[in-house]
Amino acid sequence: MSPRLLLDEHYAGEIAVKLAALGHDVVAVVANPELRASSDADLFRWAASERRRIVTENIKDFRPLLLNAHSTGQPAAQLLLIAPRRFPRGDGSRMNAIVAALAAWLGRPDRADRPDEDWLS
Repeated sequence: MSPRLLLDEHYAGEIAVKLAALGHDVVAVVANPELRASSDADLFRWAASERRRIVTENIKDFRPLLLNAHSTGQPAAQLLLIAPRRFPRGDGSRMNAIVAALAAWLGRPDRADRPDEDWLS
């Protein structure tokens, strides 16, 4: 079963549309009115309850949520972290590059065995 993803608010909804066209289950925060006004903690809880891996550049806020969930035994959402310099904003090819990288990650044969905190390369 392919991982289900939640794209954090700084990613365009079109990324989710393009990945869905490739057969992947991806939700974008910006495309879901119920999620748009959510705090990071609320998004983390929602993703955990929906068994979705959060795709984000917001390492400083989501990593502590993951560590706290692990230390307290609370449900944890897995993270797929992206270094902000990996796909610079303002680059016209950013969206297509993110789609290609996420599609490659989703196609990894070992994706089910990836750590709770993984990095998109």
